[in-house]
Amino acid sequence: MVSTQSEGLAVRKRMRGVIIAALSASTLEWYDFYIYGTAAALVFNEVFFPNVDPTIGTLAAFATFGVGFLFRPLGGLIFGHFGDTRGRKTLLVVAMLLMGIATFLIGVLPTYEMIGIAAPILLVVLRAVQGLAVGGQYGGAMLLVTENAPAHRRGFYGSFAHIGPSLAVILSNVIFLVVVAAVDSEALQSWAWRIPFLLSAVVVAAGLYMQLKLEDTAEFTEMRAKQQADASKPGSAPRRGRSPIVQAVLTHPKQLLQAGGMILVIQVYYYVLIVFTISYATSSGISRTTALLAVLASSAVTVVSIPYFAALSDRVGRKKVLLSAAVATTLTAFPFVQLLASGNAALLTIAVVVPGLTLGALYGPMAAFYYEMFSAEIRYSGASIGYQLGAVVGGGFAPLLASTLLAATGTILSVGAYIAVAGLISIWAIASTKPSNPLA
Repeated sequence: MVSTQSEGLAVRKRMRGVIIAALSASTLEWYDFYIYGTAAALVFNEVFFPNVDPTIGTLAAFATFGVGFLFRPLGGLIFGHFGDTRGRKTLLVVAMLLMGIATFLIGVLPTYEMIGIAAPILLVVLRAVQGLAVGGQYGGAMLLVTENAPAHRRGFYGSFAHIGPSLAVILSNVIFLVVVAAVDSEALQSWAWRIPFLLSAVVVAAGLYMQLKLEDTAEFTEMRAKQQADASKPGSAPRRGRSPIVQAVLTHPKQLLQAGGMILVIQVYYYVLIVFTISYATSSGISRTTALLAVLASSAVTVVSIPYFAALSDRVGRKKVLLSAAVATTLTAFPFVQLLASGNAALLTIAVVVPGLTLGALYGPMAAFYYEMFSAEIRYSGASIGYQLGAVVGGGFAPLLASTLLAATGTILSVGAYIAVAGLISIWAIASTKPSNPLA
């Protein structure tokens, strides 16, 4: 009895350390990725694209935001391969260091007025590096918790890798709120926008700390030990297996498409919510501070709903929770845009908080569901490829597409239709997935 209690305490202690590490890595990494979106919505059109029509400048700024998403699948491929062969922790740390350095360099980047066309070109290059880094981060943070978690609590523990992005939105918006409140518009466009980017030096420090203090996942360590033991047996031939990426594509093509489809509405809706909403609201007469506070409130609701619905999936099954949440999310699309178009601050808050809740319910069980879709040998590759496939198709250019649809149709209902279509695809992807274990 005493031994069992001691083992339980040891597991909980280990999981606390793992959760703190994964949550910190995810939050800091996504903070760096998201401050770009906030800056693109608020100042990048004037800082890097000053000599064009304001609408075109905003579209150009959103286009550079989307560049990061184009490189996320490549990051997923590279980091997935080495994450499955070299270890989860090592590649997560590399991703953090890469992100921190790229984001800090954006903070010291000369503007268009200083070096002309070279400024937006360098901005795009650094945004691409951010995309590579965040593309590799997801698999590492997600597996760090799910592969260490007890099976009956995998949904709950896995959700902490997904809380990070919403905490990052809160963190980035709070910092921008402080900066916006502390300086006038001229100072914001001149130098103050750099402050959130320069703070990314913290990400580098956190990555180095994790490298020194954190062990790799138990499941990966056991898998590698077994492989080495098999290879050392007398008469065994040298192990020359396929690349984990190739193996994932050849053996799990349907699951990769389903994984991308499941995340699609989250990607589309979320980036419309946290980037397009700020730009649209401020252009409609709502203050920057009010728009940022509304998005902050939405993210706070998401942070609370993610672990709640993930824990619910441990009891009733992942698929039930995911499918219900996907339907609820899709149903909010048209009310969301209609409330957004009201130009009223209170209705704006309602508009973003409701999908914040349903997206959290959808996002919460996703890490555990991805874990259960792929075997350990290809799990980093499979989860990374599937997630980043949905990200590049859905998330990267969502603000740009939303702005383009609005400009082309003259009605914000077109943005609602865009979100609803993504929702239907996600519903199909979840519904078509066959359970791989009793909880799924």
